[in-house]
Amino acid sequence: MFERLESVVPDPILSLMAAFRADPDPRKVDLGVGVYRDDRGETPVLDAVRRAESALLARQSTKSYVGPAGNPGFNEALERLVLGDEHEARLTARVRTVQAPGGCGALRLGAELIRTAAPDSVVHVSTPTWANHSPLLSGSGLRLERYPYFDPATGGVQFDAMTAALERLPARAVLLLHASCHNPTGADLSPAQWRELLALIKRRQLLPFIDMAYQGLGTGLAADAFGVRLFCAELPEVLCAVSCSKNFGLYRERTGALHVVNDTPARADAAFSQLVRIARGIWSMPPDHGAAIVHGILAEAPLRAAWQEEVAAMRQRIQSLRHEVVQQLREHCPQRDFGFIATQCGMFSFFGINTAQVRELRARHHVYMTDDSRINIAGLRRENLEYFARATAQVLAGSPAR
Repeated sequence: MFERLESVVPDPILSLMAAFRADPDPRKVDLGVGVYRDDRGETPVLDAVRRAESALLARQSTKSYVGPAGNPGFNEALERLVLGDEHEARLTARVRTVQAPGGCGALRLGAELIRTAAPDSVVHVSTPTWANHSPLLSGSGLRLERYPYFDPATGGVQFDAMTAALERLPARAVLLLHASCHNPTGADLSPAQWRELLALIKRRQLLPFIDMAYQGLGTGLAADAFGVRLFCAELPEVLCAVSCSKNFGLYRERTGALHVVNDTPARADAAFSQLVRIARGIWSMPPDHGAAIVHGILAEAPLRAAWQEEVAAMRQRIQSLRHEVVQQLREHCPQRDFGFIATQCGMFSFFGINTAQVRELRARHHVYMTDDSRINIAGLRRENLEYFARATAQVLAGSPAR
């Protein structure tokens, strides 16, 4: 049966991870993998997570299934975190939540719901967008198209070009948006732009599908959810896929959820029933361990406060690194302006060098980033900032390696 299968080209991120691990050079710098790292280069288990997990293991009496909709306490707690306690969609019972295996599972679940409702739907994604958006969404059978978003000249958003393209979309087109910390560019919409986009979506009758993977790591927990909260209050239908990988550090626990907002509670119930059916047919029951940890953190005031402090520390470290690396690059590469890095949010930026220079950095200086020059700011450490800047200067100048 499988004799005609051909090998798939390896995922570039996974190949980059393997190459980095195999590199014996002690100076090596990993800016490719999209995980948060501390100043020791480690992806830590948060203290709040350790405490919540310890309490969970002490009280847990069963490993039985939680049901296809997932952990009810987690679902409600995440709704409150994403939307706020007093959000109109919650108070009017217009939102339903289904737990999923990570943000990836939530994205696929949303895509399958869209395909169930309207099989010919087209999902419009930003240029560029997270690489895994394409297989996750198109794997459901939906077609993807692109709209302008990132401006390489400024490091910001091409908002006029973006809105001009969206104005041409037909009614019921699906618009995939990044809530904050845009991956891979770090260029986010401002509150004013979110409001302008809301008016456009109402006018064109589009369906927003918002991916929120980094709440708290951009500007703040509430600020990073601004667009989600605005849209869910003002629009009849919104999808929001949420990941707990980054802000709770639960990468391998695969913890996420899909929030679906409808215009009435009855329609919300209908959508929920479809989501449960879809989930049952894909993964049947979601994993509970990470969800139970998140619920434990958000349900206990002391743990929640401790977690918020840890998220703030991660956010402040990323923001500080953005400014410090710009200073180093300004000193060592005065011919090139990298100031845009300090104006962006979250873990990622496009460094703006070409593929040949990216590969030269990797081969000569053991600095690893994806071929499109996306860098994970959190992969930098204060001890290697100068090394990174010097290596960049040598590659840009074409000088011989030392």
